[in-house]
Amino acid sequence: MTLPPATKWRKSSYSNGMGGECLEIAEAAPHLAVRDSKVPHGPQLAFSASAWAGFVDAVQAEGAFEGVVPRNR
Repeated sequence: MTLPPATKWRKSSYSNGMGGECLEIAEAAPHLAVRDSKVPHGPQLAFSASAWAGFVDAVQAEGAFEGVVPRNR
C-alpha cells in the first residue's frame, strides 16, 4: 500500500527523537497504515481497524509477549 504524499502520519508517543524504534500510523480508510519512522519512504503495512485494535489489545495485555519482546528499556 502506498499512500498519497499528503497523508498525515502520527508518530508513536514513545518516540524520543533519539533514533529509537518508532512507528508511525496513518488513517487510510478502511485501513490503518504503519511504517518505520526512520524509513518514511520505505515499506508500509496496512491493517483493518479490527486487526489493529486486536494487536494493540494484545500488546497492552499484561504478560502477552513475555519472552518475545525484550524488557531492557
